[in-house]
Amino acid sequence: MIGPDPSQVNRRGFLQTGALATATALTLQNGSQAAPQPATKVSLPRRPLGKTGVDVTILNLGTWKGVGLDRLLRFAYAHGIRYYDTADCYGSEPFLGRWFQAMPEVRKEIFLATKDHPRSSPRDLIAQLDRRLAALRTDYVDLFLIHGIGPGEYGPQSLSWPKSKELKETAEAIRKSGKARFVGFSCHDARRAEYLQAAADGGFLDAIMLQYTPWLAKDSALNRALDACHKRGIGLISMKQVAGHNDLDEVVRRVPTLKERGLSPYQGLLHAIWSDERISTCCVSMRNTDQIRENSLAANSFKPMDRAEIERLRDAALAAGPTFCADCDGRCAAAAGTNAELGNLARLLTYHNQYGYRQDARRLYAALPQAARDWSNADVEAATRACPNRLDFASLLPKVDRDLA
Repeated sequence: MIGPDPSQVNRRGFLQTGALATATALTLQNGSQAAPQPATKVSLPRRPLGKTGVDVTILNLGTWKGVGLDRLLRFAYAHGIRYYDTADCYGSEPFLGRWFQAMPEVRKEIFLATKDHPRSSPRDLIAQLDRRLAALRTDYVDLFLIHGIGPGEYGPQSLSWPKSKELKETAEAIRKSGKARFVGFSCHDARRAEYLQAAADGGFLDAIMLQYTPWLAKDSALNRALDACHKRGIGLISMKQVAGHNDLDEVVRRVPTLKERGLSPYQGLLHAIWSDERISTCCVSMRNTDQIRENSLAANSFKPMDRAEIERLRDAALAAGPTFCADCDGRCAAAAGTNAELGNLARLLTYHNQYGYRQDARRLYAALPQAARDWSNADVEAATRACPNRLDFASLLPKVDRDLA
């Protein structure tokens, strides 16, 4: 799917439009565009990816088929990003494949991750990997992930996959083939703490990409699962860490240290995430050159935040009217007495209204069972009280019906 004009996408709710100058485009052969090279070579900070023995840049580019992606890939590379993320359903693999064909040396210098959906069992990954390599026009990827693992799509039996003999043997076969160096899964399901704990118990997966927030409660199940995975040497990759907000000015007012550090609210959030030494890298969908430049500057200027600074940022983010809870574990729906997936509905509304993924948000909404969409009998005030990020469901859910139905 071709996305909206990248210049119109609201920085996942954080980019302050016009804060950074737009780079001049250069035209290449076949009509593709490349980014202007920075005056000096940029090298972003790196961290070990668990016990893989590989260091990855702390910022990585989440790709999506869209206007100007050929140019954005090169622009990100020119600004020091050496980790690229894609998937079977993103539509971006052919763009990466063209890049590798035009510049074979690039493939050797980047860390490449892709994902797929094993429909019947983990063994499906073996054949699916061949299809991903064909689309990417390469003979190997660095990391191959089960995409968005969760009982809704893969069934309740998938809760045991990360410690199952079947997935272990599949991962070993994939690594032995040389077609993928490392194997893991991505997860933004409400039960992701259970999946992470299962991975820690199994101990054979290399990396996990998860929906994450830098102000997890210390005693939360997810935080304990993160500790267990980190102890086992499983590389942890943050994603969907950016929630939409209604009032970014509120963040700036409440966190004056952002201005002192020369950071935008979003850069401050990245610094808060990188302050967690368990997180190896952040996957961010960057849809224009300003976003890439801003994030690269954040990576190069990173200094750890202390707990007090992170808590002030948390309080400011909550006061700014979040539209998506990156810490969602389903407690909102339980408190509301409904089977509707309130957290998912808010996430899709954020995709539609703030990220700019309008068609995809509607498609994903339509794919939900009716029971997951019907919030009519939900106690929305109880849902807000239970939500870790205090989402205003009374305001958000009518917008879901208006914009996504």
